[in-house]
Amino acid sequence: LIFFLLLSQRRRFLCRTRFIIHTHVSLSLSLLKKRRTLSNLYLSSPSSSILIIRRICFSSSESILISRISASIVGFSIRRGGKRMATVNGYTGNTPAAATPAATGSKQPAPPTKTVDSQSVLKRLQSELMGLMMGGDPGISAFPEEDNIFCWKGTITGSKDTVFEGTEYRLSLSFSNDYPFKAPKVKFETCCFHPNVDLYGNICLDILQDKWSSAYDVRTILLSIQSLLGEPNISSPLNNQAAQLWSNQEEYKKMVEKLYKPLNA
Repeated sequence: LIFFLLLSQRRRFLCRTRFIIHTHVSLSLSLLKKRRTLSNLYLSSPSSSILIIRRICFSSSESILISRISASIVGFSIRRGGKRMATVNGYTGNTPAAATPAATGSKQPAPPTKTVDSQSVLKRLQSELMGLMMGGDPGISAFPEEDNIFCWKGTITGSKDTVFEGTEYRLSLSFSNDYPFKAPKVKFETCCFHPNVDLYGNICLDILQDKWSSAYDVRTILLSIQSLLGEPNISSPLNNQAAQLWSNQEEYKKMVEKLYKPLNA
């Protein structure tokens, strides 16, 4: 009897595993092709995307699936290595584990404090993430790191009919508690030979400096950088060699191709 029970449990486990794998693959083919940003979610964080897709695998409507994906991402939280991942407004952040009664001298642990500023930033970033996911702008995408909503990874592709056509670059975006009243720190992680990008990936772009406005968002930043690739500001270069070579587009493209390293290489 025990043998048959174990055999039955094993069969159920295998069936469930096959179902999850099949659902994960079919969703990846049908939905993630239509939403490039969701595809980038899988590429940047496979483990998180699998957990998210498991939550929504019992729905057959695309609109319901997309809305549930959004809700799952918003509510996603994990626990790791002695630190509690506290969910604040739908996103998680590293917070020390709650103090024990013995350490505090009280009967109940004190609840973690949440500042209004942090909550408003989280809500703002949450809204921008949903807008990016559903917007479908060609050639740009961004998504937070697995356990830190204040650090994002973005990608942009070179526009058609420019020397950067066919290239794809990864960027990092770091947000402070002053966002959106203070611009995030944005850097190229992929080597980019460009007049307004230095050897360390720093970008000379007015909207990231003195021209920043709280009305701007991640989408605005990515589109502006994408536009900057094909239309650099030669009068304010960070890379003098690139600025001097820009007038010779043929030689410039050769240099871009020489220094470019594909993301999947």
